[in-house]
Amino acid sequence: MKGEPSCPRCGGRVRAPGLFSETWECEIHGAVPPLQPVVPPSVEALDAVVRRSRVPVWLPWPLPVGWLYTGVAHAGDDRGGSRAVAVACTGPAPLGGRGELVLVAEEVGVGLGARYAGLPGHDPGGDFVKSAPAKLMAAGRPTPLWCVTDSPADRAVYAGEAMGLWLWAILWPCKAGHLVYDDVVLTDLRDAGAELQLLPCGALSPQLLDR
Repeated sequence: MKGEPSCPRCGGRVRAPGLFSETWECEIHGAVPPLQPVVPPSVEALDAVVRRSRVPVWLPWPLPVGWLYTGVAHAGDDRGGSRAVAVACTGPAPLGGRGELVLVAEEVGVGLGARYAGLPGHDPGGDFVKSAPAKLMAAGRPTPLWCVTDSPADRAVYAGEAMGLWLWAILWPCKAGHLVYDDVVLTDLRDAGAELQLLPCGALSPQLLDR
């Protein structure tokens, strides 16, 4: 784990705002919201991200049977709040074995979802499977997600729009992608209230670490 902010698109070092710039700067990608260091999963750490976030903090809630919350990553700073949030959880996959899920909500152009999806660029692009999208419930609204077909073979990647922002669902291994067809209900944890204290936590997901 890195102990300092990094670029949400490439993981490179970023320069903090100073005398000549009001933004965090990556040498490759220019002005970016800084990706903060990932910390071990805890309700307290998640609550701190929830309270500062400008974007939804999505999580299946209640969690599927046997699933655990396994960490959060966020891009932003104290001045502007989080402009991208990735929440990880893990548990039994629909076709057997263990599955890992990372849900990302982000403003257009941040690039955190594309990074976890293993894609170039900063948004999903246009290479989708257009038919038979997965249909989640996100904050009480039916939300279609389309399969992104040019992602690496070790994962399944779905992307769509919820509340005017990108919503990514990235699952490992690829066969765990069937989870998004199992009537998943996502809650924005900014609306969860005291229920957040009941969240079961597991070990930190390796998918949130530097990729």
